[in-house]
Amino acid sequence: MMLRTGMLVAALGLSGALLVGCGDDSDDQAKSESQESSSSQQETQSSGSSTQDTASSDTAGSADNADSQDTAAAGGEPVNLIFGTGGTGGSYYPIGGALKSVFEKSDLVDGVQVVSTGASVQNINNINDGLNQVAIVMSDVAYDAVKGQNQFEGQPADIETIAGLYPNVVQIVATADSDVHSIADLKGKRVGVGKVGSGVEQSAAKVLESAGLSYDDLAQVSHTGYADSVTEMSNGNLDAAFFTSGVPNSSITGLMQSTDVTFVPVSGDVASTLLEKYPYYENYEIPAGAPERYNLGDAVDTVAIRNIMIVPSSMRDDVAEDLAKRFHDYLESDSVSVGALKQFDPSTMDKNLVVPVHPGAEAFYETLSSSEGAATDGDAASAGDDSDLSEETASMPANEKASTTTSDGAEAEPSKQTSAETPEDNIDAAEGSETSGDDNAQDKEPQS
Repeated sequence: MMLRTGMLVAALGLSGALLVGCGDDSDDQAKSESQESSSSQQETQSSGSSTQDTASSDTAGSADNADSQDTAAAGGEPVNLIFGTGGTGGSYYPIGGALKSVFEKSDLVDGVQVVSTGASVQNINNINDGLNQVAIVMSDVAYDAVKGQNQFEGQPADIETIAGLYPNVVQIVATADSDVHSIADLKGKRVGVGKVGSGVEQSAAKVLESAGLSYDDLAQVSHTGYADSVTEMSNGNLDAAFFTSGVPNSSITGLMQSTDVTFVPVSGDVASTLLEKYPYYENYEIPAGAPERYNLGDAVDTVAIRNIMIVPSSMRDDVAEDLAKRFHDYLESDSVSVGALKQFDPSTMDKNLVVPVHPGAEAFYETLSSSEGAATDGDAASAGDDSDLSEETASMPANEKASTTTSDGAEAEPSKQTSAETPEDNIDAAEGSETSGDDNAQDKEPQS
C-alpha cells in the first residue's frame, strides 16, 4: 500500500512540473490544490476506512455549499449600503449609527456607511442619483416625491418603503394668558411658525389653512426655531408657537418650567380637513397623566407626520426583506439605544404608509403576520387542551388529583401561587419601557 501511494504522489508531482509556465500563478495554484484534493480523496477511498470526524466535516462542507448556493440563488453578491440620515443634532443620524451594526450582520450586506445629509429632500435626491441606498425621510416630503409634485415637480422619485418609524407630532403651545384654546383663536395673535422652509413651517401653514386662516390673519408671524420661540414666549413677545417633533420636546418641557402654557388641539373639522387633503397626516393623542410626556391634566388630540425608511425600488428583494426583518428584530430586542425608536409599536411598521412598501419588505411582513396567526391558533388550541385537562381533573376523586408542589417537594397552596402576568407586573413592565425625555433626540427641528 505504501509503495502504491508513493508512486501515485510521484506521478502527480511529475504532472505538476510539466504544467509549470502553462498559465498564471493563480491557475497553477488552483490546479495544484485540485490535484492535492484528488490525491487525498483517492487515498481515503483506498484505505476503505472513515471516521466520525470525517463524516462531520463532510456534513459541514455540504451545509456551507448549500448556504452558498442559497445566497447565489437569492440574488447575488453582498451589497454595500450608503445610509442617508440628517444633521448630527437630530435623530436621523444616531438612528443610522445604531442600524449600521444591525444591518452589517446580514450575509447580504458587505458594509454600511452612514452619512450626515440635509435630510428628507436631499436623501430622496441622493437615492434617485444612486448616491444613497437607504435613507430616513418625513412622509410629507416622500409623498410629494412619489407624486412628482411641489419641489419634485416633473421628477417623481422611484422609491419604496422598508418600514414606518416614529411620528413627528404637531404640537401648538400658547401662553396661558393669551386666551388661545383653539386654532381659530390664533387669529390676531403673535405666532411662531418655525424657520422658513422647515417642516415646522409647512405643518403650521397647512394647519392654519385647514382652519380657514392664513399668515395674513395673524398679528405677527415669527419665523423662529424652537429655542427662539420659547425665548420669545417667555419674554411675552409671542402668544403661541408651533413645534413639530417627537414627544416630548425638550424646548416645550423647558418652557413649562417657567411659563404657564396651554396645549392647543388640532381636532374636529380642522383635523378632518387636514387628513382628507393631506393623507400623510394621522391622528395622534398626547396622553394625560404621563410624566414622560409633559404630565398633562387632560389629553390633547392633534395630528402627526410619520417618518419612514426608504430604499430605491431597484433594491433586490432578498436584501430589502432582510433589512426589514433585522430592523424589526432590533426593535423587539433590549438593545434599542435611540429614544425616538422607542416611540412607536414595531407591529405598525407596515401600516398606514403613503409610499408603497418594497416587495421584499412586504414578503417579510406577510411572514410575520402568518407567524402571529399561527401563534394565536396555537394558544387557542393550548387553551382548549388546558380546559379539557381541568375538566378531567375536576371529575377525578379528591384523593387522585395531582397536587402542586414546590421545588423542595412541599405542596403549595393554590392561593399563594403567582403569575408573571399579574396586573402589577404588567404595570411595572409598561413603566419600565417608557422613554424619558432625556433619551429622545427627536425634539430637534424636523429634518425635512
